[in-house]
Amino acid sequence: MIRKSPNEQSKLFNKKLVLQCIRTYQPISRAEIAGKLNFSKPTVSILVDELVQENWIHERGIGESSSQGGRRPIQLYFNEKAAYVIGVDIGGTKVKVAISDLSGNIICLRAFNTKKHLEQLMKMLYGEIFDMMEQSQIAEESVLGMGVGVPGIVETETGVVLEAPSLNWIRYPFLTESERYFSFPVYVDNDVNVAVLGEQWLGSAQKKDNVLFIAVGTGIGSGIIIHNQLYRGASYAAGEIGYLVTDKNDMKKEFKPIFHRYGYLESVAGGKAIGEKLTMAIREERNHPLYNDAITSELTGKQAFLLASEGDKIALQIVENALEHLAYGIINAASLLNPEVVILDGGVMKSADFILPRLQKIVQPYLPSSVGIHQSELGENAGVLGAISLFLREYDSILNAPNFC
Repeated sequence: MIRKSPNEQSKLFNKKLVLQCIRTYQPISRAEIAGKLNFSKPTVSILVDELVQENWIHERGIGESSSQGGRRPIQLYFNEKAAYVIGVDIGGTKVKVAISDLSGNIICLRAFNTKKHLEQLMKMLYGEIFDMMEQSQIAEESVLGMGVGVPGIVETETGVVLEAPSLNWIRYPFLTESERYFSFPVYVDNDVNVAVLGEQWLGSAQKKDNVLFIAVGTGIGSGIIIHNQLYRGASYAAGEIGYLVTDKNDMKKEFKPIFHRYGYLESVAGGKAIGEKLTMAIREERNHPLYNDAITSELTGKQAFLLASEGDKIALQIVENALEHLAYGIINAASLLNPEVVILDGGVMKSADFILPRLQKIVQPYLPSSVGIHQSELGENAGVLGAISLFLREYDSILNAPNFC
């Protein structure tokens, strides 16, 4: 590897700052950049000229004249189409793939069944991605790289998925496998970690440095950002909020999870647990409209929340009990971490209008300081956009710079 001289390193660092300043404050003139960064105007002019030549920025139109009159400055804009990034969200049911520009605008989006292609997953990904690139007329050399979220514990330095139960992966060498197919760099992390990065980049946590993101599905997991850094924990397993115990009575007896390898909170407030409890309760209530459905199949958490919002007494009791436990989990986590915002996502959040007011009412009186609880803004695309954000944060390029301007 060729080492850069101190002067070259300093110049690159300053160049990153100039580019970041343009991205943050566009449209902006050279003189305004010099003022914000406390750089000399000749230094800014040289760096801007290089960024224009490299296609990272555009010069466009003319700005307003100064109060003293005189020549109007050229305005500078970040070129969000200078390169593209691929985001992959691997779930137990489906895999979503997106190609976006550098501002997170999705150019192309696809999905395919996970289990159907699990044995040849990387090969399937390769075929889909290059077909999407061809369809979108994006050259391979225009792709900076790819970020991936997986539902499991990931050793991020090596790219090994230590455990992903829904994929039947144990110590799966994801990065090594990806290098057999892709020439560009690839970064992989836990799906909830990836989602919280997406929310901070483009969603409900923009401009927030301390964030708690909670995904409520079959399981309950969280992504944690502290002082603008993703917190992964000593063994990459931080954020397993689903293992919190929210009933002291269960501490007095041996806990046996409803589902293998799930924690206490997941067993009382996860979507699958709620659906199972609703099914069992309705099977005991022969006059219930869904009695026949409950006998022939298992009802879902989504159905429980829908029925509860319509005033069904059985569903309401089950759902409110689950929400109490979820609220206690939020109280414990938020009291410990002191986030600026708590963001909720997952299948049950399709009933956000029903859930959020109830959670706020339980949570706020117990917290040492108030915190907003919001629904994810990215919704269905949180995973792929988060994966793109993961890549942009982790990959050392001209786009990375400390937030000085």
